[in-house]
Amino acid sequence: MTKPDHQLPKTRSGEPRAFFGRRSGKKLHGGQQAVFDATLPDLEVRLTGTLDPRELFPDAGRIIVEIGYGGGEHLALEAGRHPHTGYIGCEVFTGGIGKMVQTIAAEGLTNIRLFTDDAFKLLVELPDASLDEVYLLYPDPWPKTRHHKRRFVSPTTLAELARVIRPGGVFHFATDIEDYANWTLAHIVRAPAFRFAPEKPGGWHEPYPGWQATRYEQKARREGRLVSFYFSFTRV
Repeated sequence: MTKPDHQLPKTRSGEPRAFFGRRSGKKLHGGQQAVFDATLPDLEVRLTGTLDPRELFPDAGRIIVEIGYGGGEHLALEAGRHPHTGYIGCEVFTGGIGKMVQTIAAEGLTNIRLFTDDAFKLLVELPDASLDEVYLLYPDPWPKTRHHKRRFVSPTTLAELARVIRPGGVFHFATDIEDYANWTLAHIVRAPAFRFAPEKPGGWHEPYPGWQATRYEQKARREGRLVSFYFSFTRV
């Protein structure tokens, strides 16, 4: 049964849009829940209107958003490597949020904030050209044709990404699903705000510099999906 329009996330023009992820998740155990309850309030990004990420990270040289960080391996690694960059991680799974909160507390990371709702809601409240990079790593491929509307990459989201990423900034997209890779390229070639210019043919199969496989990538390898696509699209 379709939800009433007023219960669905909206585009900037106010039109209803299907949610781009799944909301369910495993319940946290006692220790995780305690850290979650004590730490998340200081890390959580709450929207009350337009959000300038520079207010979250006034001393940061760059601002990066990671959409659907999962267990947080990549987000934590990059935040530790680049302490002068501000990171906003978007995730709706309670388990993933719990792991990220634990890692932030254990490693003393001070340059990460967490958004715990649909990432599109965050994008529409960010100012123009306010981000340096956006990562979308191993998103849910929604393989059934009737669910393709739930894939994060769409004309709607690419328009918002083009608005919030500064000229010269980059949108990174990684997947092990060839159909989703082709889907993304097909949308990118119709998005004049982004340029795809790989250094060499097939170079998109090579991981990003300094890449450390996420648990989702490790799972893909165990299941026999041995090839991944690591795209980087430059905002022109």
